Amino acid sequence: MTSRVTLVSPAMSVSLRQARFDDGGPLDESGAARARAARGTLRAARRVLVSPTVRCRGTASALGLDATEAAELAALDVGRWRGRTLDEVAAAEPGAVAEWLADPGAAPHGGESVRALCARTGRWLESVQESQGGILAVVEPEFVRAVVVVALGTAPETFWRLDVPPLTATALTGRAGRWNLRLGQPLDAEGT
Repeated sequence: MTSRVTLVSPAMSVSLRQARFDDGGPLDESGAARARAARGTLRAARRVLVSPTVRCRGTASALGLDATEAAELAALDVGRWRGRTLDEVAAAEPGAVAEWLADPGAAPHGGESVRALCARTGRWLESVQESQGGILAVVEPEFVRAVVVVALGTAPETFWRLDVPPLTATALTGRAGRWNLRLGQPLDAEGT
């Protein structure tokens, strides 16, 4: 049986515009408007899930999705850096930021390492690989990055080299643990 998983990144928010670690802020008006305009562009799925972040829930709502919140789809836990901008953290803790960006096993913020996120997403991907009818999930960009790393079997060091634009779909299809990917489709594109 071929499995299908579609991951949708959240629409734009003030936090994303400011390169701020998630602070629980909502979508900005332009992001919400883009998501509302994309209603009906996603292929139907048997299960519709959403990360517990405010902007993922807001995106799912604006897209008109009746999604179930799934704790296992949580964003990367950045510990004490939550709510701060990358520039603020880099100014206050330059060594910690350098270590975090260079070593996927590092978690100087006291939260979750990239390697731990990849392991968590790998477990989730394995648990859904035999799902019938497809899965659609609205998740944070770092969750999408981690799924791509796992699906392709690449080293976690490639995590920061993957860009996930707002309000795009990444589709995975596969069987027996082998995944094919279609990355970064805008939601207004054919066939999402």
